[in-house]
Amino acid sequence: MKKKFNLSIQAGLPAARRGFTIVELVIYAGILTMFLAVLTGIFSEVLDMQLESETESSVVQDSRYILSRFSYDIERASAIVTPAALGDQTQILVLTIGGVNNTYALTNGNLVFTDATGSGSMNSYGTTVSNISFLRYGNVGGKNGVRIAFTLTTTTQRTMGAQTRSYQATIGLR
Repeated sequence: MKKKFNLSIQAGLPAARRGFTIVELVIYAGILTMFLAVLTGIFSEVLDMQLESETESSVVQDSRYILSRFSYDIERASAIVTPAALGDQTQILVLTIGGVNNTYALTNGNLVFTDATGSGSMNSYGTTVSNISFLRYGNVGGKNGVRIAFTLTTTTQRTMGAQTRSYQATIGLR
C-alpha cells in the first residue's frame, strides 16, 4: 500500500486558516521597522564619520603643503622684501627668489602665490585661510627670517561645525 501525501494542504487545517493573521503581520511589520531604524542610524553614523575624516584630512593636507611651501621658498630666498624692517608684521609676504619677486597674500579666503609666471592658490577648495600674518625677525647684519601664522577652516560643514586649526612656524633665510 502506498500512501499519498498532499503537500498543498496543511495537515488538519481548513483552507481558510492557511496564511498569516493580522496580529502576526503587525508583529512582523514592527520588527522590520525596528530593524530598518537601526540600519538607518548606523548608516547615518558611518556617513558622519566619513565627513569628519574628510574635513580633518583637508585641513591637515593643506597645512602641510602651505608650511612646506613656505619653508622651501623662504630657505632659498635671497631677500625678504615685505615685511621690510625687523619687527614689522604684515599680511603680505614678498620674497626675492632667483631675482624674481614672489608674493604671498590672502585673497577671498585663499592664500595666493604670485610670481613672474602667474598666480595660484596654495590651499584647496576644501579650506579657507584667515588671520594670516608675517613677522620679520632676526639680527641687524645677520640672516633674517619670517614667523608665519594663519588659520585654516574647512568649507565643509560637519554636524559639530567647521574644523578650524591655527598654525605658526618660524623659518629663516639660509
